[in-house]
Amino acid sequence: MLYDLRPPVRVLVVDDEELVRAALQRILDAADAITVEGTCDGPDAVEAVGRLAPDVVLLDIDMPSVGGLEVLRRLRALPRPPVVAMLTALDRADHVERALRGGAAGFLLKSTEPRLFVDAVRLLAAGGVICTPPGSADVFARYAGSAPILGPDVSDASDGPAGLTDREREVLALIAAGLPNSDIAAHLGMGVTTVKTHIGALKRKLAVTSRVGLANVVHRSAAGRGPE
Repeated sequence: MLYDLRPPVRVLVVDDEELVRAALQRILDAADAITVEGTCDGPDAVEAVGRLAPDVVLLDIDMPSVGGLEVLRRLRALPRPPVVAMLTALDRADHVERALRGGAAGFLLKSTEPRLFVDAVRLLAAGGVICTPPGSADVFARYAGSAPILGPDVSDASDGPAGLTDREREVLALIAAGLPNSDIAAHLGMGVTTVKTHIGALKRKLAVTSRVGLANVVHRSAAGRGPE
């Protein structure tokens, strides 16, 4: 018998509606290699992250007590912030853009099919980005790299942001293409830990705080505007 030895993805659900929290917990706890460590409302999110150390936080953007964008800001300021995907009942492009600028790695409609929540959590934990609001696809494309990116010869020093090594350029282009860390590692013949080291160096050199920010740098470079 084969056993999956991967540690489960640890999830925290932050929403002001108890029914939403309970529904997402049932969906995710029923999936293999995912465990919901806890659920809470916005005011308790930072404390819960510090106590539970989740890999992924699903965060409601519309909460009356403390808004999701403010919670996102507080989480991104932590020494070791988790991956955060925003939850919403409405498809609003302005919400998507503000969340992505704030460092969110994804945006999920609450009406998303249950199985897609499971897939989304796994993708986010692997270092990917995701966005389910169909009307906001154009906004997401500007940040996640589905718009034009660097050409095939990503090692060409004349392309893209300056000051990067050839290998950093390769990693950056694959991030912009939406590949998770495991796929980048396989594509470039390196370990996942090495990929993470390159990503950390890229964030420092390009002065961004998230994978989405890295992808946006690539898109702006390909468009001839340079990093913001």
